Amino acid sequence: MMKVKLIGMDLDGTLLTSKKELTAYTKEILSRAVKQGIIVMPATGRPLKGITDDLLEFSGFRYAVTANGGRVVKLRTGEALFEELVPVETARKVLEVLGHYDTLREIYFDGTGYAQADKLKDIERYLEEAPMMEYIMRTRIPVPDLWAKFEEENRAADKVQGLFVSLEERAMAIRELREVSGIEITGALKKNIEVNAAGVNKGRALIKLGELLGIRREEIMAFGDGANDLKMIKEVGVGVAMENAKDELKEAADYIAGSNDKDGVARFIETYVLS
Repeated sequence: MMKVKLIGMDLDGTLLTSKKELTAYTKEILSRAVKQGIIVMPATGRPLKGITDDLLEFSGFRYAVTANGGRVVKLRTGEALFEELVPVETARKVLEVLGHYDTLREIYFDGTGYAQADKLKDIERYLEEAPMMEYIMRTRIPVPDLWAKFEEENRAADKVQGLFVSLEERAMAIRELREVSGIEITGALKKNIEVNAAGVNKGRALIKLGELLGIRREEIMAFGDGANDLKMIKEVGVGVAMENAKDELKEAADYIAGSNDKDGVARFIETYVLS
């Protein structure tokens, strides 16, 4: 059995099914891990408010990496243990670039995601999967003018995101964003871009949390499926890619788990971690 003390798990496409559900079997296995003294936690691109009530109902989650590592929080209180935010002027440049294209733009402050109301109403132009549309509509706060909200806050952001109507425009935006200094560019969906402060990623956040808790890098395991999980998979002690993960993740991972729709995370933990 692997000697693991902390397990970070991406949510969408990893721990959750395609319907955004945490299955009873997965809850059972995670509960067994917690009873063995293992910390299990989400490591997600979602903001804190995007960790929905059905996930919070699982009492085994004490901590969460949110916004791709932009904020690490205590789940029950929302207290930020540490954060690495996008500076206000940098976030302004990113929003300007995203505004050159037909995008649904989002900006996160203090674990809450804000999006332009009229764009949210047309969300089916930017997303193809109904469960993801429903999740975003349920968790984002619509504002009549995203720029006005940004200027009103006038402070560093957890993360900035853009959802695009086409892969071509996404590729063009990435080329523009590469000219902006001080940022980390990634994405978890087919047609999105997620921007954090330079150097921020889920793996770095898990390792920093481990340091706070007295857990070594070698004792940290992580599961992921998307591009925003790649550095996490590489940086932790044991990196596990899902069967449904992008090829680059599978190539970088130490192990491959089953798919998210077949309880891949839970089955891997039960087989290789639990005693």
